[in-house]
Amino acid sequence: MKLMEAVPNFSEGQRPDVINTIVHRVAAASRAKVLNVDANKDANRTVLTLAGEPEEVRKSAFALFEAACDLLDMHTHHGAHPRLGAVDVCPFVPISQMTLQEAADEAHKLGQQVAKLNIPVYFYEENATTPERKNLAYLRHGEYESLPAKLSELPPDLGPAEFTASVAKTGASVIGARHFLLAYNVSLNTTDTAPAKQIASLLREKNGGLKAVKAIGWLMPGYQAAQVSFNLTDFKQTGMADVFEACKREAEKRGLSVTGSELIGLAPLDALLQAGRFYTPAESDETALINAAIEKLGLNLVRPFFPRKKILEYRLSDEKISR
Repeated sequence: MKLMEAVPNFSEGQRPDVINTIVHRVAAASRAKVLNVDANKDANRTVLTLAGEPEEVRKSAFALFEAACDLLDMHTHHGAHPRLGAVDVCPFVPISQMTLQEAADEAHKLGQQVAKLNIPVYFYEENATTPERKNLAYLRHGEYESLPAKLSELPPDLGPAEFTASVAKTGASVIGARHFLLAYNVSLNTTDTAPAKQIASLLREKNGGLKAVKAIGWLMPGYQAAQVSFNLTDFKQTGMADVFEACKREAEKRGLSVTGSELIGLAPLDALLQAGRFYTPAESDETALINAAIEKLGLNLVRPFFPRKKILEYRLSDEKISR
């Protein structure tokens, strides 16, 4: 059967009761499965991972927007992570038996539904209506605070183009289809964000750094650490081990060291095996490769890492979702 993943990010990471209510409404909306809930207090953001048949995933994604309209208010939102709205971004990712274009068709249907909730919708990635809009950072530049001007200067693809009271509450949302992306953060042994931002600037692709890499530097007070936060848009070109080792080299140049890393949401099995082979090229056993990746990347040092909860294929298997 066709199988699709959605990885919506919503702007709440500090109130467990609100997060749990939203997740319950999402889970109850369709036969799609909630595979992972990744909330961070400092980012004030939660990343959900859903999977199932495309129409079912879209139903659950729309339920998230409805819940966010009811329970979230961007007037009072502050956090380390850039954001444009209550449901900041909602990507659809084809997993099996479907094309990226089919995922884009589902994303467009979702955008039409969301616009009827009086939420401005920007399409990105495969759904982008101009080349510039393909890039999430371009659409999110200036964040929520820029929205009153942005709506007229960069009109949304669907939904209201005025900063009404309703839009002030929900903000805007970015929707589209894309391939797998790894959200991956590397911690430094400092709370000074300056070196993290310097390293991010050096390593991001648009500045001549690593291929298929986006990066920012920020402070995570809960970890007592500055982090270099990466989006790896094609881990087969540049994987976790590549950016971890690059961070390590750049940190050492500044008299610092890396203290571990974390994976936000889920990762495909291949991403962990790739990292394991980087460090143990003679190894072929799957479990040994995963363990090597966890150890060498320090994936258990920032917070606990459980392969059965963090690897997409394992979660699909445990939820009995066929590939």
